[in-house]
Amino acid sequence: MKVGLLIIAHERVASALVETAENMLGHCPLALATLPGEGDCDPDAACERARAQVGALEKGDGVLVLTDIYGSTPSNIACRLAADLPVAVVSGINLPMLVRVMNYPELELRELANKALSGGRDGVLECCDGDSR
Repeated sequence: MKVGLLIIAHERVASALVETAENMLGHCPLALATLPGEGDCDPDAACERARAQVGALEKGDGVLVLTDIYGSTPSNIACRLAADLPVAVVSGINLPMLVRVMNYPELELRELANKALSGGRDGVLECCDGDSR
């Protein structure tokens, strides 16, 4: 069995990241779903949709939930799931984080969450400081 992957993010952020990562890697080796958070969404209804998606993705190894901005509606929905479902939640998704997760589909939930964190951190750096001329 493998960990499932749910991405909850504003508007089309999740689908754009998934499409790009799949184009880079050729496919997604994890069971994956996305939930776009619309600006005027009902958080309770969105949470129920997220619960249903976790139920469909969870095959005994849990679900990694990635969100875009900590403290935002998508992140708050994800944190509500963690109260009673086998999920780990990581906020601040970026493309390096998602690619890292997709490259380690065999990891257990906690290890995959740690890979997400390291991939996200390692993918953010200053390339040129502007003073090197």
